[in-house]
Amino acid sequence: MNNLTNVLHIKYPIIQGGMGNISNAPLTAAISEAGALGTIGVGTMGVEEVEGIILDTKKRTTKPFALNIPISITPHLQDMIRLVVKHGVPVVSLSAGNPAPLIPYFHEHNVKVICVVASKKQGKKAEEAGADVIVAEGYEAAGINSNLETTTLALIPQLVDTVKIPVAAAGGIGDGRGLASMLALGACGVQMGTRFIATKEAPFHENYKSTLVDAKDDGTVIVGRSVGRVRRVMKTPYAAGLLQTEQEGVDLDEFSRMTSEDYHRIGALEGKLDQGFINGGQVSGLVSDIPTVAELLERMIGDAQEIFRELSSKGMQF
Repeated sequence: MNNLTNVLHIKYPIIQGGMGNISNAPLTAAISEAGALGTIGVGTMGVEEVEGIILDTKKRTTKPFALNIPISITPHLQDMIRLVVKHGVPVVSLSAGNPAPLIPYFHEHNVKVICVVASKKQGKKAEEAGADVIVAEGYEAAGINSNLETTTLALIPQLVDTVKIPVAAAGGIGDGRGLASMLALGACGVQMGTRFIATKEAPFHENYKSTLVDAKDDGTVIVGRSVGRVRRVMKTPYAAGLLQTEQEGVDLDEFSRMTSEDYHRIGALEGKLDQGFINGGQVSGLVSDIPTVAELLERMIGDAQEIFRELSSKGMQF
């Protein structure tokens, strides 16, 4: 076990990324049951909907899971904070905002705090505020991204040189090679989102899963640069429309409407890829099958272990 698994009380050093309004109990519970840390992302959902997912998840697993709260995005911040304590959720993941004012409250209630960052400066501030774990997310990741556009490969070694608490790497990781590489860079584990979409337990539309499986290395696109709201999505007819509106000079309000969680659900849950978008990271090009969550995690851990064994047997001579 490493520092990450010790802190979070999980078997494998792997965290599920928050998936906003398409978060659900079946996938979250499956990930936790298989030994990683499942996560419910609250996105912009209402309190009753999130509470229902928490209760459903607790029926499906007794193992730890997390609630991801995007601080500046959720319209029900204080209610979501109370849900964590009310239902004894053992881990909270804080993103998209300043976590410092919230951390003491969670610690008072024995909740471990993960802070999602995109730079050394953010990571140091999170550590000083009392974060238990840092997730460092690179530009390869799916969904809303940092305007800094720093890649995971460049970010992780700089961040682990800056902080002392466990760091999990996010962005561009979807197999044992990605896990091994991040461990080699000094991370204690990884966070994944896109790869978990293409699993048997994930209750998303088949059009979403097949888009991932069929994706090539250039299967994603960045939208929102023109309005300062960077998001990585899969190349679909709707994504092409978003790019076209940017070329025509869309304003931030209209772009925000077109990329709201309502349109995310249309793409991800209804499979209408001309009417809604689907998030996807650059790791999409590595997705070639749809295993169970347990099969995916066991394969990743086994492959990472084999990589280190092989390197050790070669005496690290290149």
